[in-house]
Amino acid sequence: MKEAIKTNYPALITLTTVFFFWGFVAASNDILIPVFKEELNLAQWQSQMISFAFYAAYFIGAILYIVISAVMKKDILLRFGYKKGIAIGLIISALGTLLFIPAATYESFTLMITGLFVVGLGFSLQQTAANPLVISLGDPTKGSQRLSLAGGVNNLGTTIGPVLIALAIFGQSDAAAVDVSIDSIRIPYLILGLAFLLVALLIYTSKIPNHLQTEKETAVEGTETEVVSPSKKGFLDFPQLYLGMIAIFVYVGVEVATAGNLGEYLKVEYGMSSSDITPYVSLYWASLMIGRWTSAAGIFSKSKMGKLILRILLPYGAFGVFILINSIGNNDLTPIYYYGFVISIIILAEYLSKGNPGKQLGLFSVLGIIALLIGMFSSGIIGIYAIVSVGLFASTLWPCIFTLALGGLGNYTGKGSGYRIMMILGGGIISLA
Repeated sequence: MKEAIKTNYPALITLTTVFFFWGFVAASNDILIPVFKEELNLAQWQSQMISFAFYAAYFIGAILYIVISAVMKKDILLRFGYKKGIAIGLIISALGTLLFIPAATYESFTLMITGLFVVGLGFSLQQTAANPLVISLGDPTKGSQRLSLAGGVNNLGTTIGPVLIALAIFGQSDAAAVDVSIDSIRIPYLILGLAFLLVALLIYTSKIPNHLQTEKETAVEGTETEVVSPSKKGFLDFPQLYLGMIAIFVYVGVEVATAGNLGEYLKVEYGMSSSDITPYVSLYWASLMIGRWTSAAGIFSKSKMGKLILRILLPYGAFGVFILINSIGNNDLTPIYYYGFVISIIILAEYLSKGNPGKQLGLFSVLGIIALLIGMFSSGIIGIYAIVSVGLFASTLWPCIFTLALGGLGNYTGKGSGYRIMMILGGGIISLA
């Protein structure tokens, strides 16, 4: 009987700090969009260039990764290591935040999205290294659950990001009641840059393994074990890889397009003010956190009863975090409390999937489609709940897709991860469309 591989919890906990910053910055873009649209008189499609520049950086970053690896004749992460790759990516992102100084000084939209582009380049390298590293830190059959846990921390960042950035820029949660200046974005992003550098130092000096923990491929439930032969050298040799690329493109596009246009949707269809929008944007990202915390229940308990209890406690605990953070921001949460009934659906769906990434991917995708249809053809709080719950049902798609697509890549894992990170471009293209 093969001995079970134990999860490297110290390394996993340290890695989740990086996931937090990805979410914090990504969700904060949704607060920047209406600010720049109003101050620079931008059309809606122009304001969506903020998301496009940020997510296009993932595509360009992945291209550079593949090209540089080809020039070096060895995968970058295999040469320098995964931990060092994450630290370098954080430094690149920190440099991008420096561009917010001249962007604010000259009220330059071009400089602002250039800064976001550089931040995104750093994120591209970080994601290429961190996602497979998280999956490798223990039992391969629980790789998607570990990635869900890390994603849950990511969405803690996306939940508090809009609230804290709104408070930092507007001085209060009521954005409509103050005279907003673009100059007010400078200090928050300089602080963020400093945080990037501190986390880079933390990662570099930590005991996170610099290379993937397991050298040999182990079967992942819902995937097929494959021994990589020397003749397999391109992504066309790995069906799971190019199918995973398509899935990532569509998934990120849906997630980002929904969030990026949610504010304008609530303004146009429901006549909400800027201050009214913030808690709903925060709830959308909190929904991703709620779903991922639910999926991560299997990591913390081996017993069926323990998993069942955690499947209930973790999602409602995440919902409690959302309520606490938005209460601090003095946001009106009266219409949101009933969202707890929607959360019960994700608990049931996760239970039915039994943690199998293949089943979870199919079931949650169907629920997401149903939610979109309800949102399109209904009104009032039900329509709002339906659109926001897209985040809930999309929550575990990333870890499921990533885990399934990594199966059987062997030494091509780093390059394969780069190909998938490239497809985050879907977040820019679909939201812009």
